[in-house]
Amino acid sequence: MKQSTQGSAEAGTPGRRTSGGPRVPAQARVPGALDGVRERDTAVPAARGEHTHGERPIPGPRPAVQRCSVRGQILDALRTALATGELRPGEVYSAPVLGERFGVSATPVREAMQQLAQEGAVEVVPNRGFRVVERGARELAELAEVRALIEVPVMLRLARTVPGERWAELRPLAQDTVRAAADGCPATYAESDRAFHRALLALSGNEQLVGVATDLHRRSQWPPVRQGRAYLVADAAEHMTLLDALIAGDVDAVRGLVTGHFAGSYGAHAGAATATP
Repeated sequence: MKQSTQGSAEAGTPGRRTSGGPRVPAQARVPGALDGVRERDTAVPAARGEHTHGERPIPGPRPAVQRCSVRGQILDALRTALATGELRPGEVYSAPVLGERFGVSATPVREAMQQLAQEGAVEVVPNRGFRVVERGARELAELAEVRALIEVPVMLRLARTVPGERWAELRPLAQDTVRAAADGCPATYAESDRAFHRALLALSGNEQLVGVATDLHRRSQWPPVRQGRAYLVADAAEHMTLLDALIAGDVDAVRGLVTGHFAGSYGAHAGAATATP
């Protein structure tokens, strides 16, 4: 595993020399940072010096107040950086340094990173920050195998019981994966891919199954395997073909497609391992 030379999670700015140690290199700026968006833009000022003794409540229904979620924006930006490989596997990133890049304090970054740790994308390094997980080809293939064990039998059962018109309602999601693949953005494709598979499994009515399968799917996408645009286009095309078979009620075709879809994942991970120096 590549060792990072990042300083502590609370240590100064990039390029600062720590006591008795080497100079700490600056962390690369993460694309998708919230340019111009800072916590002060969304925070509600504290009311100071105000008293409400004897003040009557304002009549009428309470209006809906929507506030911009800094943590949510940071989480989206970090997920994009993970999917595109801007946050590199094996590297340690501290919340204060990432917060400086995003123009916010370390708190929402740390909260977002904790969420990513729960999802298996990063791991906590005490007193330093968060390390982006490294997964070898074997682990990724194992994740794909577990997904197949869960999803294939469910898909075959649904293919026999769900009417074609219900499957047809999912065509826009399949088309989203085709467009995302054509754009070649791994982050966009990863999100659309999960949305399509999640919608397929949701027809089972089993929320626990959908949650487990989605978590496995997300883990299998981080860190991203560099298949390239051609692989994404072919993967998205399989979504369209699978949906056509489901609409037609062709169970044999569905069996071959879903089995081959996951077998392709095994091959992609094995190929990535072969290409690694």
